[in-house]
Amino acid sequence: MHLPEFPWLEFHTHGKTYEEAAKNGQEVIEAFVEMLQEEGKPLPEPRMLPTRPLQVA
Repeated sequence: MHLPEFPWLEFHTHGKTYEEAAKNGQEVIEAFVEMLQEEGKPLPEPRMLPTRPLQVA
């Protein structure tokens, strides 16, 4: 999983299913946000996603 709001970090999650991997990714995001808040650091501004679907080769 890559979060463009955090370009200096690369998050990697795994799961046996897509749902499990997504749940694990959510937990990573929540832990990182909590850490930033505890340290008194601001959350990054969200970036906009493309309005058109990306094409995969």
